[in-house]
Amino acid sequence: MVNQIFSLSPLIVIFLCFPTGFAQSPAQAPVAQSPVAQPPPKAPVAPGPVPSGPPNITAILEKQGHFSTLIRLLKTTNMDSVITSQLNDSSQGLTVFAPSDKAFSKLSAGSLNSFNNEQKARLIKLHLISSFLSQPEFQTVSNPLNTEAGSNGQYPLNVTVSGTEVKLTTGMVNTTISSTIYADGQLAVYQVDKVLLPLHFSGTPSPEPAPAPATATASTSSSSSASASASAPSKPDKADQPPSVSTADSSVQASGAITMIHHAMSFAYLVVVGIVFIHWT
Repeated sequence: MVNQIFSLSPLIVIFLCFPTGFAQSPAQAPVAQSPVAQPPPKAPVAPGPVPSGPPNITAILEKQGHFSTLIRLLKTTNMDSVITSQLNDSSQGLTVFAPSDKAFSKLSAGSLNSFNNEQKARLIKLHLISSFLSQPEFQTVSNPLNTEAGSNGQYPLNVTVSGTEVKLTTGMVNTTISSTIYADGQLAVYQVDKVLLPLHFSGTPSPEPAPAPATATASTSSSSSASASASAPSKPDKADQPPSVSTADSSVQASGAITMIHHAMSFAYLVVVGIVFIHWT
């Protein structure tokens, strides 16, 4: 046992000399680190409204279903693109008077086909006003309306309001607004039941002239009569002419004379016979 103690003694000496080498070091407390500032999460960006552009005039009319003739004219004359461009560039808006297919059917046969593209475009421009007009605003507009057709003297368009009825006239055509097809503050489209033909437009019939005043007519008739009387040769009055003997009267008179001569000769013959008879007896 003593030997065992001596064999363990080196280990005991080493343990006593180096106590820290075998002592368990205490666990170090974790070093507190300052939190790193994280950037705030980005808020999701809401998608903005997609610009829709100006209203499409042909799409508005197609939705109604009875403006095929007007749509065809808009496309063949490129006026649909002109309207879109005006709505896109102008802040005043636009007002459109849209004749229905029934309105175009009231035109004289072949008159629409007789127009060239420039005339058709001018005809459509007479149905366009260069600003947005709601129905109440027609009560305050000045006549003639400022249309896209051009000169108001050559292409006049006048409006009158009677109650809720809006009447339009060009001097050639009188019609009314029958319904509101579309209105959004930028574009107003109103249905009309007649095509707005201008007063002076190639290919359209002219209105009947107003009758002349009665006084002027009477004066003209009197002048014409006087001229006719002056130019016609004067005829002698019947009172100044000798009485004419008709052929029948002449024949009767001749027949009477012959009869008298015949009777006279018969009497003379009887006288001669009587004298002879007396002589012989």
